[in-house]
Amino acid sequence: MDIKKFEKVCNISVGDADLYIKAMTHRSFLNEQNDSSREHNERLEFLGDAVLELAITEYLFDTFNNSEGDLTAWRASLVNGEMLAKVAREIGIEEFLMMSKGEAKDTGRARNYLLANAVEAIIGAIQLDRGYKHAYDFIIDNVIVHLDEVLEKKLYVDPKSYFQEKSQENLSITPHYEVVSESGPDHDRVFIIGVFLNEEKISEGEGSSKQEAQREAAKKALEIKGWT
Repeated sequence: MDIKKFEKVCNISVGDADLYIKAMTHRSFLNEQNDSSREHNERLEFLGDAVLELAITEYLFDTFNNSEGDLTAWRASLVNGEMLAKVAREIGIEEFLMMSKGEAKDTGRARNYLLANAVEAIIGAIQLDRGYKHAYDFIIDNVIVHLDEVLEKKLYVDPKSYFQEKSQENLSITPHYEVVSESGPDHDRVFIIGVFLNEEKISEGEGSSKQEAQREAAKKALEIKGWT
């Protein structure tokens, strides 16, 4: 791993390079290499998740006088897997990830999950290497920077609830959801669900659970209707 390039991409100063190599090492890579002498990034991810929550909580608490409910919803929108995967791609860390050949071929939900975890692992590495202040600054620069978008686009609002509210407000119709298809083994099901206004199907969403697929369908429907 090119540490100098990694420093530049992440805009950080690296002290202990081994921490960041570990942060970029997925368990599948070590399994494929049959290498038990190295560590993967799951412990760093565990630490980084806690630091991320604390930093965002601290920032929101210090910056806004809103209710606990508002702050909790905003924080959830900033730390969810979709947002962190977006952050990972914006930073450009994907090229540094060490994973199995199978994981490398996956570009769907599994890749997003891996990218989100990698961001948390980097935060954990910064915490151990440089301390909380540097981890906080990294979070401000790469995660909190999306807060304006979260507030403007109301990403903190549950899309199902918001689509129902807008459908009733604009059309006096309550949306309903139907399973279009489901596939895959029991431990890895994929659901495709359509959201309907009366008999009209507005959009479809895909997810590993019916609830996730419904949220995706509602999110797309909001965009199609221009209610975002």
